[in-house]
Amino acid sequence: MGWRTKFVFLLIVYCAGFATAIYCLAPTPDGKSQTPLQLAQVSSAIKPQELIKSFNSGMHKCFGFGKEAAVEAAQAAAKLLQTKMDGTLKSQPEKK
Repeated sequence: MGWRTKFVFLLIVYCAGFATAIYCLAPTPDGKSQTPLQLAQVSSAIKPQELIKSFNSGMHKCFGFGKEAAVEAAQAAAKLLQTKMDGTLKSQPEKK
């Protein structure tokens, strides 16, 4: 990429950022203050205790699933290792 391509790209990014800033800072037509994505309403609708309980139960579910998956993986690995060990012992000739 030449310097001209980089310059045009940076100019476009700069103009897009400037346009976004103007859009965010411009007054609304009705004089109402609107926050992006209605964040003020969302934060007042969330109850902290319910959020903590929900998060805690979700984490316990994840830990339980992880433990079960680890046990299953360990059992599968042990079974695979045992079959490979049995196969190698059978294929070796007996020493006299």
